[in-house]
Parts: sequence; C-alpha cells; structure tokens
Amino acid sequence: MRLERYRFAGRTAVVTGAASGIGEHLGYQLAARGSGLVLVDVDDVRLKVVADRIRATHPELSVESIVADLASRESVTDLASQIRTGHPALGMLVNNAGIALGGRFDQVTVDEFETVMNVNFRAPMLLTHALLPSLYATPGSHLVNVSSLFGLIAPAGQSAYSASKFALRGLSQVLYAELGGHGVGVTTVHPGGVRTRIADNARVGSGVPKELVEGHRKLVAKLLTFPPEKAARQILDAAARRKARVLIAVSAKVPDLLARALPVGHAAVMRKVVR
Repeated sequence: MRLERYRFAGRTAVVTGAASGIGEHLGYQLAARGSGLVLVDVDDVRLKVVADRIRATHPELSVESIVADLASRESVTDLASQIRTGHPALGMLVNNAGIALGGRFDQVTVDEFETVMNVNFRAPMLLTHALLPSLYATPGSHLVNVSSLFGLIAPAGQSAYSASKFALRGLSQVLYAELGGHGVGVTTVHPGGVRTRIADNARVGSGVPKELVEGHRKLVAKLLTFPPEKAARQILDAAARRKARVLIAVSAKVPDLLARALPVGHAAVMRKVVR
C-alpha cells in the first residue's frame, strides 16, 4: 500500500528522549510543523526547559511533558496507558530515547547489559505495541524508530548497544512490512556521529579499568560532530516522504556501504580505521 506524504499539522506526536539532542530538536521542529506534542524523558529538569520553550514559541499547540524511566517495564506500561488515555488517536510515535554502555562483553554485567536492552529495545517495543491502536485510529500515521550506526555495524566494546540497536532495526523492518496495509508508515533511523549528550551519559561496564574510561569518553565525544537540529530535520523529512530508512551523516553512510560490500571483512577494516 502506497501512503501519501505524512501530514504534521493538527496531529499529535510522541517523542521519547526529548530533553536533549535529537529528541529535543525533533520537538522544536515538530511544533514548527504544527504538531501537538507529548514529550518524554527521564531528566525532569531538562525536559521542563524544552517543553516550556516550545509552549512559549507555539502557545496554540498542546505540549505535554511526562517524566518516565524507560528502563522500568512498569514505568513504560504506565506511560503507555497515560498516553492512550489522553490521546486515543496519534499521528506519530518517535522512539528516540537511548543509552550507551562501553566495555567488552566480559567487562559488563548481565544487569548492565539488560538495562541497555530495556531502554533501547524493550521500551520502544512495548510503547509501539501499546500505542498501535492510537496510530491505527489516525489514517496515515507514522512510526519512527531511532536505531544507530551500531545497528548497521557491530564494533568491539559495544555488545549491549549494538545488540539493542540491531534488535530495534529488525523489529522496525518487520513493522514496515506489516503496518503499511494498516495505513501506518515506518521509518528506521541510523544516526552516525550526531552531537548529543550520549557520550556524557554513557555507562561504562563495571569491569572496564578506570584509567581507560575518561580517555575513551573524550575520544567518543570528539567524533560526535553532526548538528542534532540537522539530524532532526532529515528524520522528519524522511518520515514525511515515508522513507523506510534514513542514514544520518557520512559517519553512518560510509560504514553502511562498507558493511554491504564486505559483510564479513568490514569489521577488520573498521578496526584499522579506529586505531
């Protein structure tokens, strides 16, 4: 089923991870396109700043902010129930929230690994499943799942993050095949080095030597240069056109080409580049 362009004005969009980075700018730009908002984040202070800024700029729009810990299944279930009660019809759901965890697989605990999976994969899965009736209720609605460059390639030291983002990519591709017949578009997003707070907030496996942590964090931060406002614009433009997939920044596009050209050998090439 071929869907018409997504219409932003007069509809409500849910955005998780809305207090900073890509999510923050998605909020600004969705509002500028005429969408009411439900903004979700665990950081209540930053979330209030973003929501208040949008309300001041767009007083005609409904802007709701909800503080929720997406690592908690109970919290996600309560969040979904609250959104469905207040918004039985939704135009867009953007599963953007995510956390990172550095360290080799043998340097992270099972609990640390599961926390990343819970935020990055279980929460989007639960929210999408619970809010599908609200998306079905709006003809021509749209789902955006933000995966990652590490949902395309799987570098050493990123076992939990890559596992979660590959899982989200797989779910998104299945939903793209399934939901089009119900009038719901699906876009999977793979950002490269976008300038967000993910490096500042990244968790480190409890088994990683402490003397390596700060140097690695600074290195990662230097690689995050792509403007989040530009990433948000590309995501919304892709959703408007009903694109199935969008890669953000050259740092995602080049590794994607490499991985497709060398399905096995790209890992060795990437290791050399990183070194």
